Amino acid sequence: MKRILINSAAMIALTATAAQAQLIFEPGEDERFNWASLEEFGAAHSGLEGQRFNILGPWLGGDQELFESVIPYFEEATGAEVEYNGSDSFEQQIVIDSEAGSPPDVAVFPQPGLAAGLAAKGQLKPLPDEMRQWIVDNYAAGESWADLVTYAGPEGEEQLYAFPYKADVKSLVWYVPENFEDAGYEVPETLEDLKTLTEQIAEDGETPWCIGLGSGGATGWPATDWVEDLMLRINSPEDYDAWTTNELKFNDPKVIEAIDEFGWFAKNGDFVAGGVGSVAATDFRESPAGLFEFPPNCYLHRQASFIPTFFPEGTMIGEDVDFFYFPAFSEVDLGQPVLGGGTLFSVLTDNEAAMAFIEFLQTPIAQEIWMAQTGFLTPHTGVNTDVYGDDTLKRMGDILLNATTFRFDGSDLMPGAIGAGAFWTGMVDFVGGQSAEDSANAIQSTWDTLQ
Repeated sequence: MKRILINSAAMIALTATAAQAQLIFEPGEDERFNWASLEEFGAAHSGLEGQRFNILGPWLGGDQELFESVIPYFEEATGAEVEYNGSDSFEQQIVIDSEAGSPPDVAVFPQPGLAAGLAAKGQLKPLPDEMRQWIVDNYAAGESWADLVTYAGPEGEEQLYAFPYKADVKSLVWYVPENFEDAGYEVPETLEDLKTLTEQIAEDGETPWCIGLGSGGATGWPATDWVEDLMLRINSPEDYDAWTTNELKFNDPKVIEAIDEFGWFAKNGDFVAGGVGSVAATDFRESPAGLFEFPPNCYLHRQASFIPTFFPEGTMIGEDVDFFYFPAFSEVDLGQPVLGGGTLFSVLTDNEAAMAFIEFLQTPIAQEIWMAQTGFLTPHTGVNTDVYGDDTLKRMGDILLNATTFRFDGSDLMPGAIGAGAFWTGMVDFVGGQSAEDSANAIQSTWDTLQ
């Protein structure tokens, strides 16, 4: 590994007040980190001494502590002071504060649609023009990420209004390696292989999939992730984008095909644990349990990177359970699309230090500090992936870095009445026996009422 040498004077300046700032990793002591990026950032922003700003975001508990472990490095490099406030009603609070004329200096958005809405009202500050090109050049599938944070302003002009930081991966399939080994199954590399494996498991008298759509008042949302992943595997990214805005209608044949692809997995009684009737009735938090039963009640479970929270206590990822990328069709030339989510940072005031903080997030060190702990993934190609806190995160990070296309969860980009309403119920009706065409027509009918 290349050794990074830091100017001794800069090192002294950074470490002199380390105890006060509670830096979790001492600058220069661990060669995995890109300390030079911190030094260079500090040298370029030396005029921020004494400035203050605040950040409002959705992170509480452990995530708040992890984010707050990054902030002292910015403070030490610049002399500015940062206050973070987390809220479990962030989506409502940011709108209320912005409308009242008392917004935070920086906001952390979990949904692009919310940020885009505030940008259209003139409540977000455009980020520097060159930052869009930086994202294109330094993030895997950079055009996808840059488009995700480019919105129309109050005059209709499109500009960069947010910076993507901290990603999540949804295109994952979970399995138990021991079960695969005992049965002689191999991890599929294409979606054709995944369908063949599904058929093989069923032919062997076993059940391929555990699928659960239950989630209380949000029942149905896991199916939307399936459909979104399949949209990206049979249609172009442009079609996906048009679908999320209803430029491509929900009952277009391209969308109906994706819904039917989901049905191929979920509406075959031989393919799902408990039969088709259990799909909508099974809570998504309980649905992976069949992987861990003996003998296994299922062999495969498609769900996002957060699902280990609901695995049996003590489960070791990489040993007791593992995952693979939800593969693309080999016969459809769409590369390796990845469905996911993420958090986006925007500036809402004219605070100079707040804008500098967005630039700080571009540095490898601002991402590596959180990477080295837990719960952080990034498409930044300039970070050292050896910093990841465990091999699981590193492998998920590799999926992001290998993505040719990244798209945000489509239901989160749609109007709430669709993405958090008609789409959910439409998928429940679909697995309950309704045709893909009838389900799509019903969802489109709701969308038509919003026009």
